Amino acid sequence: MTQDNPLVAIIGPTAVGKTEISIHLAERLGGEIVSADSRLLYRGMDIGTDKPSVDVRSHIPHHLIDVTDPDQPWSLAIYRRAAIEVIDGLHGRGCLPLLVGGTGQYITAILEGWIPPPKSGDPSLRQQLEDYAEERGSLALHMQLEEIDPASAAKIDHRNVRRVVRALEIYHITGSPPSQQRASQPPPYRALRIGLTLPRSELYTRIDARIDAMLDAGLIAEVEQLLERGYDPDLPAMTAIGYRQITDYLRGSISLDEAIRQMRKATRQFVRRQSNWFKKDDARIHWFDVREDVIHQAETLIRSWLEG
Repeated sequence: MTQDNPLVAIIGPTAVGKTEISIHLAERLGGEIVSADSRLLYRGMDIGTDKPSVDVRSHIPHHLIDVTDPDQPWSLAIYRRAAIEVIDGLHGRGCLPLLVGGTGQYITAILEGWIPPPKSGDPSLRQQLEDYAEERGSLALHMQLEEIDPASAAKIDHRNVRRVVRALEIYHITGSPPSQQRASQPPPYRALRIGLTLPRSELYTRIDARIDAMLDAGLIAEVEQLLERGYDPDLPAMTAIGYRQITDYLRGSISLDEAIRQMRKATRQFVRRQSNWFKKDDARIHWFDVREDVIHQAETLIRSWLEG
């Protein structure tokens, strides 16, 4: 990989239209899409992730979709290695890579050359932290993180025990807060960042409509099949928005109406967290309102940028 190789990143919040717009751009520019969505990695999780259809992917190649099973989660380090390999392969074929997704860590790791922190060499440490959360609650564990690293704690929801545990692991392994040790290399590619935006009220309307469409398409049956295949509801993949709530419904702990309400609320919260990664005042991002002629405008910008 070299800084002479171009990479177009198409970013923005959930439901803003990244998939559809990136497909049109890839078609016009002779590009291929590299997914930067942590949920699209998993086989068998199609409806609840709004995964591009097989027909679409046969027309415009998509990479890093359906590459693992729900009980084999990928770390940031694994994703980064795989994405770099794909991107370099596309450059080798003279193809323009479009990095598309809403997972801020994945996007930033590629564009800014992040080097993921070390893994824990002490399995007992992770078990100890998980046991603490189980006994005293996720909020109590999160308070430990807040004491040592307020910056990381502010970005991690206390209910996401896996991420809280990981942050505490990094601190205990290295002796310094995770937020202060994000190592990086020089940006590995010549990158163009295209951000897609929509007024929050309209984005929420799209989110509600998408959740309704997922349910109509068979989300409940999809979750049932995953559970019947033996996937633990506590797996990171199975705690994704939609899957967690429908699992609770199938277990009888909440009604379907409550599950839908929680899905909508959780997705709105996720959108707000995404805005911490993709900031409107980031001068590196070229923002486009998707209500306008975004495909033509973005294509014009990309062609001009490629010509230098």
